[in-house]
Amino acid sequence: MDTKDIYERCNQLIEELSRFDASMTEIGPAIKDHRLREFEKQIGFELPLDLKYFLTVNNGVSLMGVEILGLDEVNQGQSLNEVYQFEHFEVDNKMPMHYLPISPDGMGNHYCLDLPKLENGLCPVVFWQHDYEYASLDEVETCNPNFMEWVQEVVIDWTLMDYNYDGSEK
Repeated sequence: MDTKDIYERCNQLIEELSRFDASMTEIGPAIKDHRLREFEKQIGFELPLDLKYFLTVNNGVSLMGVEILGLDEVNQGQSLNEVYQFEHFEVDNKMPMHYLPISPDGMGNHYCLDLPKLENGLCPVVFWQHDYEYASLDEVETCNPNFMEWVQEVVIDWTLMDYNYDGSEK
């Protein structure tokens, strides 16, 4: 998948997210400055193209409580930079530095990007359980091959299992 295809797919996902009733969503403002580059320098990893593009259009999204973290406290008082700091430096069972938590599950666990596996602008999404002692990182579940597929499955499709776009229950 080339850069143009990644951006087109992200635009399709953003368009689909906009179909949900405003009462179901919270969407952050576009990032129009250098914060993403500064964040990459801070953590020492390049971010995947799909996440970077998504955040430049919508800096964080919440759909029926499923969050995609943005930078600088845009949604629910949490941000990528704050959660990264907390999960890597302030908890007992620290997350590996190369995992970027992008979405909490509400139980202390996170969907994360496995940043060193970045290839052709994309990297897999893994599920980090905060209360599990992993003997090896091979035990960490890979959920989706990239951020876009994760947004489609976890954020959009799982919401549509229970709700219609207008917010009515199925």
